[in-house]
Amino acid sequence: MEWQCTGLRWPEERGGPVLGWRKGREVRGSALAYGTEFGFRAEGVRGCSGARGNVCPVGAVVAARSTGGRCPECGRLDRAHSVAADTIPDDPRTYRVYLAWFGPGLVKVGITGEERGAARLREQGAVVFSWLGRGPLMAARRAEELLRAALGVPDRIPYARKRAVRAELPGAAERAGEVAELYGRAVALDGGGWPEALERLPFEAADHAGIFGIGGGGERAGGGGPVGVVRAVTGLVGGGAVAGRLVAAAGPDLHLETGADGVVVVDTRLMTGWALAAAGPDAGVSVPTVAVGGGASQDGLF
Repeated sequence: MEWQCTGLRWPEERGGPVLGWRKGREVRGSALAYGTEFGFRAEGVRGCSGARGNVCPVGAVVAARSTGGRCPECGRLDRAHSVAADTIPDDPRTYRVYLAWFGPGLVKVGITGEERGAARLREQGAVVFSWLGRGPLMAARRAEELLRAALGVPDRIPYARKRAVRAELPGAAERAGEVAELYGRAVALDGGGWPEALERLPFEAADHAGIFGIGGGGERAGGGGPVGVVRAVTGLVGGGAVAGRLVAAAGPDLHLETGADGVVVVDTRLMTGWALAAAGPDAGVSVPTVAVGGGASQDGLF
């Protein structure tokens, strides 16, 4: 049995991205650093990544373009235990409600388990966020629905839209200001349906631009130049390679400077289930790609 990629994780509050691997029940992670060479070659076929930490019982093969990375049966099992499915209304854990900002005019409201901290926000690619409140699951869910209607913001945004605005971000003050304005409108609803069981949390804008390796005005942290993506990988193929210099990462995306091909983004959800071998920087990009803004197939919603 070979090591299979399990995608990108953001385990540390101030740390960088970690690429996950699994072989049976054994797991490990590879910390990634900006400015270093990064390359891989897909081997064999893409297998189902299983559900809830378990190996797919039938060893199903998964389509290359699927960002879910699971066969239908494992996908149903995984979603049945997710917060989004609302299948455990008596969940005793504490949840937090948040506002997440991805770019000008692109804000969503959502909830996450308190024990996860801001990991969920980094996984979604939120450039800035602020907590709104904390409390039981159903109170957090009611607040999410109230704010979605009252503020006119969604609870899901297609990932391709987040990627499209990432290269042209305003400065940190403007980013925080947009979140602060929505936070003020949210807490003004205190007497208009805000669940009593939900404790309101003070405004504090957390900015992930530095962690992601990007900055205001489309510049990478440290003044390394624009992060504007030219092309996006749409799926891997057996024997296909992706290689370049890692310049940024956000959510599930890795941004690679590939030289002649410019900056190419690879959604690591497309890497899950593949056995990957190392490839040198001269391997280039020999998998299907599409121009960003040119109709890339991104079926995942966050």
